[in-house]
Amino acid sequence: MTSVRTDLAVEAKEIYEQQNQGGISGVEINEYIENGMKVTDVRIVDEIGEKNMGKPIGKYITIDMPEFVHYDKDIMDDVSKGLAKTLSGIIKLDKSMTALVVGLGNWNVTPDALGPKVISRLMVTRHLKELVPDSIDENIRPVCAMSPGVLGITGIETGEIIKSVADKIKPNLIICIDALASRKTERVNTTIQIGDSGISPGSGIGNKRMEISKRTLGIPVIAIGVPTVVHAATLANDTIDLAIDEMINQSTEGSGFYNMLKSLDKGEKERLINEVLHPYVGDLVVTPKEVDMVIDSISKVIANGINIALQPALNLEDINKYVN
Repeated sequence: MTSVRTDLAVEAKEIYEQQNQGGISGVEINEYIENGMKVTDVRIVDEIGEKNMGKPIGKYITIDMPEFVHYDKDIMDDVSKGLAKTLSGIIKLDKSMTALVVGLGNWNVTPDALGPKVISRLMVTRHLKELVPDSIDENIRPVCAMSPGVLGITGIETGEIIKSVADKIKPNLIICIDALASRKTERVNTTIQIGDSGISPGSGIGNKRMEISKRTLGIPVIAIGVPTVVHAATLANDTIDLAIDEMINQSTEGSGFYNMLKSLDKGEKERLINEVLHPYVGDLVVTPKEVDMVIDSISKVIANGINIALQPALNLEDINKYVN
C-alpha cells in the first residue's frame, strides 16, 4: 500500500481495495446499522492483514455520525449511547476495577484539543471511592483521568507520563482519546474510531511518538479518535480528481483526450502533488472554520459515551447531573 497518511482503518481498507482491486487477506470486515448510524467493524487478524493494512493486529470499529449531530442535542445523546454500546462490548471490567482515561493532545490548539476537552467532561470517581466510600453507590466504578499535554509543552514523552502514572495507580484499563487525521474530507469531524490495539500519538500528521499500547504498558488500551484535520495535499488531489472526472464525462469516448485522461495513474498524480506542494506548504493540515463549536460538541458526545460505558449502573440523565 502506498504511503497515504490516515489514522482510520476503514480508509486503509478502502485504499488497499482501490490499489489491489480485491479483498484483503488477514482482514475481516463487517458493516451494520446501529441506532441509525453506519458502523464498520474492521478486524486485522494476523500478520498478513497487519502488513496489508499498515496497522497492528486488533479490532477497529468506525461509527459514522449523523449529519446534524453538532446542532441537535437528541442526536448527540443517541450517538453517545451508540458509542457506549460499542465500548461496552470491548471493555472487560468488574465494577471494582479501575479505568484510567487519558486525553491526548495540545489544549492550546483547537483541532488537537479533543482529548483534554473530553477529560473536562468526564465523570471521575476514583477519589470518591477511596475517600468517601460510604457516600457513593457501590456500583459506581472507580475512574480517574488525566491530560498529559504534548512533548513540545512538557518536554516529556506522553507515553512516559502515562506509564509512570499507570505504574503508580495500577489501573485495569486505559482509554485514550485523540484527534486523528483523515484521508477524506467528508470524514473530518463526522467519524469516531474505536480500537483495541493502542495508539501512536501524532502518527496521522507524520509526528509519530511513543506507542501507547498493551505491549508498552502491560495494560489493555482502548483508543478513541475523531479525525479533525485533513492534509492540504489531499484536498488538492481530490479537487483535481473531481476536475478529471468531469472532463472525462464531457469528452467523447474513444477520443485522444478521453484516452489520455482515462490512462492517468492516480497514484503517480498524488505523489506528484505532494512533491510540488511540499516546498511551499510543507505538511500543512486543514480544519473547518467552525472547529471550535465542533470540537466542543464532539467532546460532549465522546465524554458521555465513555461515562455511560464505564458507569452502567447510571443512565445518561444521572450522569449529566454529576458532570454538568
